[in-house]
Amino acid sequence: MKKTVKRIACVLFAIVIAAACFAGCSKTEGEDNKTSDNSKTAKFGIVVQNGANGAFVDMKDGIIDEMKQNGYESASFDYKDAQGDATTLTTIVSSMDDGTYDAIFTIGTACTQTLVNLASDTPCFFCAVSAPVEAKVITDMAKPDKNATGTSNAIPVSDIIEMGYKITPDVKKWGFVYSTSQVNAVDTVTSAQKYLDSKGIKYDSTTVETSADVKSATETLISNGCDVIFVPNDAIVQDGVSALAQVCEEAKIPTYCSSATTVNSGCLATLAIDDKGIGAKTADKCLEYMKGKSVSDIPSEVVGIDYCTFNAGVAKSLGLETPDKDTIGYEIQVVNE
Repeated sequence: MKKTVKRIACVLFAIVIAAACFAGCSKTEGEDNKTSDNSKTAKFGIVVQNGANGAFVDMKDGIIDEMKQNGYESASFDYKDAQGDATTLTTIVSSMDDGTYDAIFTIGTACTQTLVNLASDTPCFFCAVSAPVEAKVITDMAKPDKNATGTSNAIPVSDIIEMGYKITPDVKKWGFVYSTSQVNAVDTVTSAQKYLDSKGIKYDSTTVETSADVKSATETLISNGCDVIFVPNDAIVQDGVSALAQVCEEAKIPTYCSSATTVNSGCLATLAIDDKGIGAKTADKCLEYMKGKSVSDIPSEVVGIDYCTFNAGVAKSLGLETPDKDTIGYEIQVVNE
């Protein structure tokens, strides 16, 4: 009798184990199908403040390429460009906060602030926000809140200044052109000025309200004795950077900046990140979320320097040679040869 009971118990136990394994396999298969279905029906928003900025376009392309290469080739990507208009930006972001998007990518600080300020239930994955904490997008890079996380392109401005001295060692007084409405720019200029103060180096600064003010602001800095100009990541100044670059080139004054795109627009050099690369890294954070991770468990990231972008055409007009990797410490990406 005892043996019979024991046999029955063993059989029942085996049945339970088999059923559990079958259920586990079925669940896994179901989850895989769900993931596959989600990848086909997923809908993502992408918002940029000004699509005329080539860097922002490259970041957008980096986001989409990375998502498609990781299972979302059939997903919907709804790209919206505010064309530099704050009212349009607010309208775009508000319209996306309708619960139909799986996630929204915001490129730049203004877009990110606009979405985060809505306290949206749709997660925000921001790209190229130089100072996320200072911009009040999140309060902690390691443990992001406000249903937002992403990437920062906060290259230490002190590194760019030191690079400047390797290329143009005789400059004496730095000039800064920026807009106080751009949080990234204010943070960058403040950091630069603190660094120059620590070295006992002179500087001056002017602020602008519109891109039309950039040319006259630059002329004022030069008349005040500045012999080198720095352009931060500033959407307003970047819209007028061609005029700034022309004024400086005519005055034989070197210009350094925070963006490779700005070098392409006429500045001399910067230490840069790869714009498509930072887009891809932003997409990677969204991919973690789509796999089930909470936004607050996906740390925000400061993306490191990839290379030095150097404008050979501007250098020639200033009588300068293209530096080598040993001098700068990074690979040199030469433009406008």
